[in-house]
Amino acid sequence: MLLSYCVVNTDGREDLLACLEAIEATAPPGIEREVLVLDNASTDGSADAVRELGREIRLIELSRREGKAANDSRLLRESRGEICLLLNEDSELQPGAAAALVDAVQSDPRVAAAGARLLSSEGDPVPCAWRFPGLATALAGAALMHRRFTVQSGGERTRRVDWVQSSAMAVRRQAAEQVGYLDPEFFIYSDETDFCRRLANAGWSTLFVPAARAVHRDQMASDAAGAERRIVEFHRNRDRYLRKHKGGAAAVMLRPLLAFPYLLRALAALFVPGRDPRRMWAHARQAIRPGRGEGIREAAESFNRGGD
Repeated sequence: MLLSYCVVNTDGREDLLACLEAIEATAPPGIEREVLVLDNASTDGSADAVRELGREIRLIELSRREGKAANDSRLLRESRGEICLLLNEDSELQPGAAAALVDAVQSDPRVAAAGARLLSSEGDPVPCAWRFPGLATALAGAALMHRRFTVQSGGERTRRVDWVQSSAMAVRRQAAEQVGYLDPEFFIYSDETDFCRRLANAGWSTLFVPAARAVHRDQMASDAAGAERRIVEFHRNRDRYLRKHKGGAAAVMLRPLLAFPYLLRALAALFVPGRDPRRMWAHARQAIRPGRGEGIREAAESFNRGGD
C-alpha cells in the first residue's frame, strides 16, 4: 500500500468530519490508500460520528488522552502505507495536495518528510516551515527579523527546509521507524521540530511543497480559555528541544533573547488602541522561566484522572 491518511482528533467532531470529507474529495486516483483516525478520548461524539459515515476507516479509540507526538507515533506504527500523511482534525486538504506530497516524497529516496503550504480559514498563507531553533534564529527574533530569516515557507517552488508543521505532513514510514518515531516527551509543540532534526541527523531531508495546500483552522488557537496553557506548553517544549539538541547551558543563555521580542510587542501594545499586551507579557515571562506553570499536558492528566 502506498498512502495512509493518519488523522488525530481531540474533541473536534465537526472539524474531523470536514477533514475526512476533504480526504475523500481530493484522494489521488489510482493510488491504494487507507484512512486511520485516532480519537484522543473525545467527549463530543467524534468516534460515533466516524462510525456513522459507514466508510472503511480504521478507528483507534483511546480511553486516556495522550500528547500529539504519541498520537502521531501510534498512527505511524499502525499504518500500512509506505507514505503516511499526518493530519490534524482541523486540516482540510485542497485539490491536488495529497498527490503533490506523495510526489515530493517519492522524488528522492532520501526525502523523509514533506509539508504542505498551510492556509488560514480565510485562505491566506501562514508560516509553516522554519529553520531549526538555535542562536541564529534567537538573534533574528530579537532583531524582529524572524519572518525574513527563520520562516522558510515562502516562494512557489518545492525546496528543502529544516522542519515543517505536522498539521499536514507526509512522512516516509521507513524513515520514521529508523529514528524511533516522534518523541512523546514533547506533548505538543516542538514535537515535529525534534522529529525533523533527528531525521536530518540521520541523513534524511525535509521538503516544503507549496503546490500542496491545506486549510488549517487551528482550533486550539481559537480556544481562548486554554491560551495560558498553550503558552506554557509552547515555551516548555521549545526549551526541551534546545536542551536536547543544544545543551542545558545554551538553552538557559538563549532565554533572554527569546523573551526580548515578546517584551517589545507587549510594550508596543500599550500604545496601540485595542491591543492587549497581556498575552505578550505572558509569552515573555514563560520564555524566561519555561518550567513554570501548567500546560496542556497537565490538562490531559487532569482529564485522565477524571478532574474535568
